[in-house]
Amino acid sequence: MKDTVRSFIAVETSGTVRQRAAELIRTLAATGAKVSWAKPHNLHLTIKFLAEIRWNDIAPVTQAVEQAAGSIEPFDLEIRGAGAFPTLSKPRTLWLGTAAGSDELAALHAALETALKPLGFPKEHRRFAAHLTLGRVRDAGPKTGELGPLIKQHADFSAGRFAVNELVVFSSQLTPQGPIYEPIGRAGLGG
Repeated sequence: MKDTVRSFIAVETSGTVRQRAAELIRTLAATGAKVSWAKPHNLHLTIKFLAEIRWNDIAPVTQAVEQAAGSIEPFDLEIRGAGAFPTLSKPRTLWLGTAAGSDELAALHAALETALKPLGFPKEHRRFAAHLTLGRVRDAGPKTGELGPLIKQHADFSAGRFAVNELVVFSSQLTPQGPIYEPIGRAGLGG
């Protein structure tokens, strides 16, 4: 067994949100663009990517996550609005954004950054942009040009609202069939 584990901290989405997001994925996939689409059961909102960490560091990381989560009360989060990074005309990552609850999610991210810094995890230099990744463009072929206008049509797409009650520390194993995510730690919001 490896001494390290690829990991990240995320908010799990509800079944309804995953179902609605899967409907949008099917609509976008109908373009035939070469995209690695997220599997619905894997849909989550990454709050902090940790990269490779030692197995021995999971307990202190989970304690830091518990500290951060305890400082924020549970809240409702709405998943709304399709978009693409870096732009609609040159999409590389296709996503759904957040609406109501975004401020609370940003506060949760900030608390997590502060709690993890003493463990050697640097703060992000980029502004936190919470999103649910739907897919990543593999090849900018001719069908990719159809994605931008279709995403624009779904700029106000609603995948629903759900209660955010906990943060989850996930391990991430990359396989040829796609990533496998396993929870290795949980922390409830509000202590």
